[in-house]
Amino acid sequence: MEELGETREFEMSLSDGGSDDDIPLTLPADGSHSGSIRKGCDPFAQTQRSKLQHRRARINQQINKEMRMRAGAENLFRATTNNKVKETVALELSFVNSNLQLLKEELEELNSNMEAYQTDSEAVNVPMIPLGLKETKEVDFTVSVQDFICEHYGEDSSLYNKEIKELIELRQAMRTPSRNQAGLELLMEYYNQLYYLDQRFFPAHRNLGVQFHWYDSLTGVPSCQRALAFEKGSVLFNIGALYTQIGARQDRSAACGIDRAIDAFQRAAGAFNYLKENFSNAPSLDMSCPSLCMLVRLMIAQVQECVFERVTLTTQDTHFTSQLRLAQEAARVSDVYLLVQQTMTQPLMKDYVPFSWASMVQVKSEHFRALSHYYAAVALCDHVLSAEGQDCDEEAEKAYLQFYVNVPAGPPLCQILRDPEKRRKLGKAHLRRAVIRHEEAMRVHSLCKILRKMDILQDVLSLTHKCSLDKYSELDREDDFDETAEAPEIQSHTHWKPDITPPNFSTVQVTDIFQRLGPLSVFCARARWGPVRLICLQRREGGLGLTLRGDSPVLVAGVVPGGCAEEAGLREGDYIVAVDGQDCKWAKHGEVVHMLKSCSDRGVEISVVTLHSHDTQMERRAIVPSHGSDKENTRQRLLSGAKGQSSASLLNWNRKKKREGSGVTKRIGSTFSLSFGSIRDTEAMY
Repeated sequence: MEELGETREFEMSLSDGGSDDDIPLTLPADGSHSGSIRKGCDPFAQTQRSKLQHRRARINQQINKEMRMRAGAENLFRATTNNKVKETVALELSFVNSNLQLLKEELEELNSNMEAYQTDSEAVNVPMIPLGLKETKEVDFTVSVQDFICEHYGEDSSLYNKEIKELIELRQAMRTPSRNQAGLELLMEYYNQLYYLDQRFFPAHRNLGVQFHWYDSLTGVPSCQRALAFEKGSVLFNIGALYTQIGARQDRSAACGIDRAIDAFQRAAGAFNYLKENFSNAPSLDMSCPSLCMLVRLMIAQVQECVFERVTLTTQDTHFTSQLRLAQEAARVSDVYLLVQQTMTQPLMKDYVPFSWASMVQVKSEHFRALSHYYAAVALCDHVLSAEGQDCDEEAEKAYLQFYVNVPAGPPLCQILRDPEKRRKLGKAHLRRAVIRHEEAMRVHSLCKILRKMDILQDVLSLTHKCSLDKYSELDREDDFDETAEAPEIQSHTHWKPDITPPNFSTVQVTDIFQRLGPLSVFCARARWGPVRLICLQRREGGLGLTLRGDSPVLVAGVVPGGCAEEAGLREGDYIVAVDGQDCKWAKHGEVVHMLKSCSDRGVEISVVTLHSHDTQMERRAIVPSHGSDKENTRQRLLSGAKGQSSASLLNWNRKKKREGSGVTKRIGSTFSLSFGSIRDTEAMY
């Protein structure tokens, strides 16, 4: 199990500039807070998916136990010099490795169980490949967050038990999202909430001490890190995985179902691609760059398959050019699955990808190549010269001239179109290749135990194979003694290229659970300030002798020399956090002024803090790449403190908000000094 300091932490690259679509965060102006009402699925409910989750969690625990036993046995084997002990330990290691292999095979069969996520429709469609979600252990933030609130914010942590409980409940619910839009929103809500968690409790120079345990989605191998980037990456992976399950369950017998499946798989590809481009040093193989590349290509291939199904569904005519288009669309699907198959056979992926996935991808590549040749044969054999005139014939010839990768030897293609016998022979050649490809698909299918259990896949392969054989029988003649020619390769082409849809974090807006700590512009993990000071002000004839500026919290822009405020110990740059014991971290300028003006003859007590630093210099030094750096969390801390309660992008590290005005705030040493000499329009003296 990987620990912090012994391995590179999961981190986020510094190249991403973010976009406006990333902004997920909103905060009410009044500072009010409403907790999440979203809940996860009941993991003990007797549904097929819940049973899978329960079995997966049990196997993950057993794998974790066996790995600890293996680590202990290996340490003993290296430490001992007794040959008898070495033999005993070696025997024990062989048993442990055998058990681990059996558990991993059981988990692979469980995680590659595609039937549990397929649609209930009776339509005969090729099944899709969905991903199972990453499992995680419970996390108790209570002690760590309480200690940080006491130490860093100087507040009574018991006052925040409700917020801590809400955070824990949100994470617990996130572990079992429902397989629909509500489940996606639950994952996105927690993912967005992690922005605030990082800002509040994860300073650049230390971690919170919370351990995040996640299991590899395919092998069940556990990983553990303290980096919040690991938690974010794992949740983002589950968002992509949940999209694959939603896409696989759509009823693709109708155009609307196909469109929903296309959208889901494109969003899954976007989530995995976003993870690949922005996070690095993954502690588990499922979030490594090669694995994510494979998953992106797999999702794009499944989108391309849905596009072919949509074209097939909307193509009702048997026109020559329509059949050519179907053939080229099928060839395109075959090509993209062939690319996925090549990716799965790379050294790192070869032993990692489930055998059933690799088999399914190969079956689909062969199946759609066979369909391509079948539609080419149908176009050739059923084509007749158009009765509408020469324009249609020229259109057919033009389409046919671009149909093959290389123009076949022999008579010109336009001559083949005008000769029924030549068309029949070429169509027969295409059908011969179609039958061969169908049989290869069925052979690969028969070698995989998991695929053999999928009746619907068997039905699809048998049905298409029979169609090709029947068409071949129609074209075959007893007096046809000529050797069947080799059909040329079909040029793949699609009229609808898949898109990679990146995650849009603004679709689910969240409120900072710990907003009672105060606006993020001041009350964040990266800020350092002095202890709260209690100032007693007694109004004189000339007023309180201070100048205020800004909202939430209100800033003391200046104090009158020799005035009441200066004598009481108030300083320029102090933030007012309470007036007469009433919290006003979120109060507007006018509200604080009203409270100060309505003070009694005995005066008013205000609580203030002095902001010393936002540790910007330390954070700039932390950007330098190192084995222990957490790029993603570092970038979040580089967000300008001026953002405060405004919406800030969860992953938008490069945009910086310009300061209001210039020359007003000067940095002297490690404190802020505000010039009292020039009072702006937004400032007023009291």
